[in-house]
Amino acid sequence: MPRGFRILPMPERASAALVAALGERVAAHLSDCMGRIHAATGLRPMHRGGRMAGSAITVKVPPGDNLMVHKAIDIAAPGDVIVVDAGGVMEQAIIGEIMSSWAAQRGLAGMVIDGAVRDAGALAQNAFPVYAKGATPRGPYKNGPGEINCPVAIGGMVVMPGDIVVGDEDGVVCVPRADADEILALAIAQADKEDVILADIRRGALDRAWVDETLLARGCRL
Repeated sequence: MPRGFRILPMPERASAALVAALGERVAAHLSDCMGRIHAATGLRPMHRGGRMAGSAITVKVPPGDNLMVHKAIDIAAPGDVIVVDAGGVMEQAIIGEIMSSWAAQRGLAGMVIDGAVRDAGALAQNAFPVYAKGATPRGPYKNGPGEINCPVAIGGMVVMPGDIVVGDEDGVVCVPRADADEILALAIAQADKEDVILADIRRGALDRAWVDETLLARGCRL
């Protein structure tokens, strides 16, 4: 199959239970458990609010063209998240109210656009999760090329088809499918650790000795 116009097979998806469990974790904890380098930068929630979690169906398009995004919505399964590598370009929107409404009607879990959207006011009133870099009134072209279920890069984050994508108020993080169980366990432990710290703050007993210890270890005079 020639590169440029390709629709590749979707790998086996993670179980609904695993996706749901990761969706209960905050994006920051998941990022912390992956070395703090596996989260997208520059993307923000465009919707009214609410969390997102689902298996990634990836799309790579040239800047300003959404032909393959239309196809991805048509073939995605309920619970999938469409992740679009549009090059981060803001000159043309990739989706708007119509496409996000169609995706929601089909039962998708959300859309992530490394680029622009339009109809920002309508998106902001809806609960369907949409993450993007920003908005523009200029619409897209529908000429192609494009590829579905290929590796993509979104805001400095690599996403493979079938990976689990989680979004909240902070933004979007991708959990590799092969590491999902381990990352889930680490994120739960991270949440428990931070709960202890917050409890210590509330009772005025937070141990801050680590700050001076770190500075001394780096040669700082106190």
